Amino acid sequence: MEIRNVTSIFFSPTGSTRRLVSMLSKTFPSKPREVDITPYTQRGLSMDFGPDDLVLFGVPVYGGRIPSPAVQTLRRMQGSRTPAVLVAAYGNREYDDALLELADIAAANGFIPFAAAALIAEHSIMHSVAAGRPDAQDAKKIEAFGTQLWKKLSTSEALSPVSVKGTRPYKEFGGVPMKPKAGRSCTGCGICAALCPAHAIPANVPSCTDKDACISCMRCIKVCPVHARRLNPVMLRTAESAFYQKHNARREPEFIL
Repeated sequence: MEIRNVTSIFFSPTGSTRRLVSMLSKTFPSKPREVDITPYTQRGLSMDFGPDDLVLFGVPVYGGRIPSPAVQTLRRMQGSRTPAVLVAAYGNREYDDALLELADIAAANGFIPFAAAALIAEHSIMHSVAAGRPDAQDAKKIEAFGTQLWKKLSTSEALSPVSVKGTRPYKEFGGVPMKPKAGRSCTGCGICAALCPAHAIPANVPSCTDKDACISCMRCIKVCPVHARRLNPVMLRTAESAFYQKHNARREPEFIL
């Protein structure tokens, strides 16, 4: 099978998913075109792909599911028997139904998800969990998988969808009770409002957060130039201590090919 174009499409509020997708694709003969669907302005984006394209879809896992803003945009991507690689990035707890959800979206839109990976990244809220991941061990395994999947792609006349873990109906996402807010050091620059994937920060009052719209992706904390945005430190400390005790044991990447 001859591939003419490679495209990476990812939703990556804090950059971890983008990094993992890049690690996977770095072994490919050609550098992928990157399409970042994180910004709110990308919700209306639609793209069409053919059978000689390869598309990598990368998403983070929130409570075992794909974040709803990512789903909105992913459903607008259209393939035509287009080979696809699925990447779910999670913070060392569990990826539950997220990879299956991504596979279902891809298959319903004309893609053939012939390869998939569940990869670990440092937890975006509880940073002590999977701290420093992906690390050198992860990189070695991810790059080896990239080599294997490209070999399969280039030597196969026909591809079949892989089977991934998960259940239908998907588990219900209950949300995250902790929402970031700005402290007194907020300068009102509006960077967080402009970059929020959920449009949860009003541009005219960027120190506020719409708690109903917020998906707790932590992008606003990541991009704030004066570190004014944060979670309630008492709530975070309590939650992180319990979460660490339950989920700190090292988990390894899972690859399906």
